[in-house]
Amino acid sequence: MRVLEGLFPQRLAAEWDSVGLICGEPSAPVRSILLAVDASEEVGHEAVTFGASLLVTHHPLFLSGVTSVAADTSKGRLIHRLIRSDVALFNAHTNADAAS
Repeated sequence: MRVLEGLFPQRLAAEWDSVGLICGEPSAPVRSILLAVDASEEVGHEAVTFGASLLVTHHPLFLSGVTSVAADTSKGRLIHRLIRSDVALFNAHTNADAAS
């Protein structure tokens, strides 16, 4: 996580953006990474099947205030699956766009 946070510091993100570690243990070892543009249920399934310990996406999963991650919603199912499978989710969006 420190490497990603160093490459894509949160201070470079737009005020409205949701970047950084979305779910997962910050100190967990990263053995394999899956990169994707968007976090979707299909991408989450691929990350779990691939055996990724980290899913890095460009577009944020949450952009407005989150009121629920209930498992009866698409985003909720994704978050629950990632957590159950020990897959962390990291978003680098406007901070990645602004990074040199």
